[in-house]
Amino acid sequence: MAENPFAQPSGLPYQLPPFDRVTNADYRPAFADGMREQRAEVAKITANPAAPDFQNTLVALERSGQMLARVSAVFFNLNASNTDPQMQQIDSEIAPTLQAHEDAIFLDQALFARIAAVYERRGSLNLDSESLQLLERYYIEFVRAGARLSEPDKARLRDINGQLSSLTTQFKQNVLKATKNGAVVVDSAAELDGLSAEQIGAAASAAEARGLSGKWLITLQNTTNQPPLAQLKNRALRERIYKASTARGLPADTEADNTAIIAAMVRLRAERAALLGYPNHAAYQLEDESAGNPGAVHQILTELAPVALERARQDAADMQRLIDAEAAVPFALQPWDWLFYSEKLRTARFDFDQAQVKPYFELEHVLWDGVFYAAEELYGLQFKERKDLPVYHPDVRVFEVFDVDGSPLALFLGDFFARDNKQGGAWMNSFVRQSKLFGLKPVVANNTNIPKPQPGQPTLLTFEEVITLFHEFGHAIHGMLSNVQYPMLSGTALPRDFVEYPSQYNEMWAREPAVLAHYARHYRTGAPMPQDLLAKVLAAQKFDQGYATTEYLAAALLDQAWHRITTSQAPTAADVPGFEAAALRENGIDYDVIPPRYHSAYFAHIFAGGYSAGYYAYLWSEVLARDTGQWMHARGGLTRANGDRLRETVLSRGRSGDPQTMFRNFYGGPPEIGPLLEYRGLVSVGSGG
Repeated sequence: MAENPFAQPSGLPYQLPPFDRVTNADYRPAFADGMREQRAEVAKITANPAAPDFQNTLVALERSGQMLARVSAVFFNLNASNTDPQMQQIDSEIAPTLQAHEDAIFLDQALFARIAAVYERRGSLNLDSESLQLLERYYIEFVRAGARLSEPDKARLRDINGQLSSLTTQFKQNVLKATKNGAVVVDSAAELDGLSAEQIGAAASAAEARGLSGKWLITLQNTTNQPPLAQLKNRALRERIYKASTARGLPADTEADNTAIIAAMVRLRAERAALLGYPNHAAYQLEDESAGNPGAVHQILTELAPVALERARQDAADMQRLIDAEAAVPFALQPWDWLFYSEKLRTARFDFDQAQVKPYFELEHVLWDGVFYAAEELYGLQFKERKDLPVYHPDVRVFEVFDVDGSPLALFLGDFFARDNKQGGAWMNSFVRQSKLFGLKPVVANNTNIPKPQPGQPTLLTFEEVITLFHEFGHAIHGMLSNVQYPMLSGTALPRDFVEYPSQYNEMWAREPAVLAHYARHYRTGAPMPQDLLAKVLAAQKFDQGYATTEYLAAALLDQAWHRITTSQAPTAADVPGFEAAALRENGIDYDVIPPRYHSAYFAHIFAGGYSAGYYAYLWSEVLARDTGQWMHARGGLTRANGDRLRETVLSRGRSGDPQTMFRNFYGGPPEIGPLLEYRGLVSVGSGG
């Protein structure tokens, strides 16, 4: 192990992992030694003859497992962004082993007894607020992990957890495989009418990469609807792409059928919840979230559904009128038509289309003059690209981040382009978590799936992709500005329905007129976007919110439906599609032309991404985000004073305090839903709560 790159902390700046030294052969031995090392550290804690106290139990536990943390951070992040068959095999093998290792710690009766003894005396320990939070979090997590169960129940829990870890890995790998295999091959460039020359070139490059010379390949993204549907004039091709997307993970996709996995997972999750004393998995999950219980979540989702559907139906009627007026043979609006006719409707209402604005959203301008610029104005941060540090793929870029006083703050990695071996969607991850305990500064990464252009061509973004860059950088800022003692409480280690708050808030700066004008420059001439076009882009921001809100609510309500059932209500694999259809119908969100943002068979957020019973978090967090936006605008908008206040009260705090208290300390009161409704153009719902 002496030569293993995970055996010791990295000697690179910020302890950046030595990606140039890491091979697949390093992972198994590093995992094995890392687990063995942590077991020895835990055994030392439980064997300590001294009475349990905060230092010899909680801090000692927090210090354990450093090697395991290093290898886990690299392996699981790279397995998501740059995987290969060997890594997937390691993942399948290691997932249940790691789960068993975690269970061995959380179900260790001697260890829990020491934690409980300290917890029971917490009022007399004179701990600072962050240390008290650490103690409380450890106690809660041990209890929620089953530490108080009987030995027979612990044995069953271990079995359930092991099965779930394997099923999660299978689901994730199936989605990657199905998304790759679902790509649509196009034989004629004429079928691609409507796409830009850059997009057609990217499709040709994607086909070439798979050995399909002379053809074009439309690769799939993780969502149900696919971006090219907004531009493709060929209706038959739009239908092919849409059906390829929605077929992923179903029985006809024999290589990647996820229906049996879903049926097994929801049954096992329900059984585990019952074992731990909860009526269902949603109740178990939400107890430790800001929302508190499924009823609160269901209420906010179902309150928004009728007005979102009403707005969507109005837009659909307008689109149908467009179809009837221009189609040689009129047809009824279908799901694969929505994005295309939505663009026509946008053009009719606001006198511009996406083709006019994309030349002003070039990646470099958006990144430096938009994303980084807003962070500089708000928090005083400075960015310098580093090309001297190793990366795990040639597309990855590294930026050193400096604080307002010029001191080194963090490393930020940008992995922006789609690859066949990269999971869909966009996300932030940490390679090194900030911690004063270990003297660590953060190393964080953003992953997106922007189609890679041909060499020498510009990377032109849709406005949705621009918003995604700002969103994910909100997560990155949350990780980079962390300033806490303990790694357990660092950065984004928060409830799901709070962790999305800084990211959703950061989206506002993409639309802020001063920021938008700063980065929206033509990729050829550098000329700023004309003021009249800029005004139209901003005026159109509430456009199609009926659709966007409805597809999101459908997915969030579907997530709740899967996780509010008991074991006896869990469907068989054959019944999975029927369960989904019934759930959408019973929640009043079944509208044929607007599918859920994710159908169950490729809903990786909830079956492989840690958001089970938690997909509602984006909406819950957006309430906080839009309140924050209103607060900012009332106090001058993009200013250091506003940024510093948010940094001090929220962004630097990690989970060193109660999340709801942190928000109140920033905002001056409880959250209000009104700004969200106004932002989405859904004010007819009313306000309150």
